[in-house]
Formats: sequence, structure tokens, C-alpha cells
Amino acid sequence: MIEWYQTVLAARIVFRDERLCFLSYDDEHHRLALINIPGLPVREPDAVGTDHVDYAYNNLGELLLTYRRLKAAGILPHWPINHGVTTSMYYRDPDNNRVELQIDNFATPAELDGFHSRAFAENPVGVTYDPEELCRRYEAGEPMADMLRIPPMPEGKSHGTCWRATDRPAKRRHPFGMRLGL
Repeated sequence: MIEWYQTVLAARIVFRDERLCFLSYDDEHHRLALINIPGLPVREPDAVGTDHVDYAYNNLGELLLTYRRLKAAGILPHWPINHGVTTSMYYRDPDNNRVELQIDNFATPAELDGFHSRAFAENPVGVTYDPEELCRRYEAGEPMADMLRIPPMPEGKSHGTCWRATDRPAKRRHPFGMRLGL
């Protein structure tokens, strides 16, 4: 678990003993606390509890660079989705907790308000995408607005068939431009 969060968040260990580990990625005393409690059962992926924690990046380039870095370390997203308001990649940590890495798709609150008033009502969840295809489009220089625009719902699909009830998004700033959802 410690190694996974060090890799995903580019974090360092601030304190560690046989029971506790505090991690940080900035000058804060800790951003994540891991506690070892022997004998606890493995968390089921759809168990009651916190749905996910969200880390937001400044731009698509940072998000895709992180995707490639994590992929090289054998960490792949289990649910890449364009929510309309965000382009997101959801990961599962070794204890099945979900971590969302995302960017905002709108530059201003006014643009976001316009989205919520129209398109969001039609598809409040989003449409899944292929991260490798998004990387190719980015590297080819496709306009950002085209890459971040939510694609139409696939033929024969409804928003209820493109997600599970446990998949929902949240936010606070990370020093690499990410916001931490609590």
C-alpha cells in the first residue's frame, strides 16, 4: 500500500513504524495516513464507506503524463471516463479504495454552469474512453476543446449502462496542480 501511494502520488514517507505510515508530497507534515491493523478482512470493491478520493491536475498533459508513468509501473485505471465536467481516470489501491485522477474540462465556472444546465441533464455520469487513444490524440496536437468535450453516448447505451452506482466524483489543491477531494 505504501509503495502504491508513493508511486501514484509521487509521495515520500514522513514517518513509518510497524503500525503507522505518514506520506506527503509537499511540505505538509502528512497528506495520507496508513494504519496497519492486523486481522482486518480485505475490503470488497463495492463495500460501504468512502467512495473515492479525487486528485485534480492542472491540465490534460499532466494527467496523461501521470497515466503513462503509472502504466509503466503496472498501475492501470479501472475506469477512464469523461464525466463532461471532468476527464477522469479511476484507480483501485491495493485495499480496493478508489482514487480518481482528473482534470476539469472547463476553464471557468461560467462555462461549467452552461454545461450543467444542458448536457448534464442528458448524461449525468459520462462516457468511458480509451486512455491510449486520448494520449495519441494529445500527442498529435488535436485541439484541447475537442479532446475534453464529452463524446455522444454510444449507440444503444444509456447513462445507466455506462457506470455503476458506486462511481461518483469530489476536491482540494495538490502541489503538482492537483486538488484533493475529501
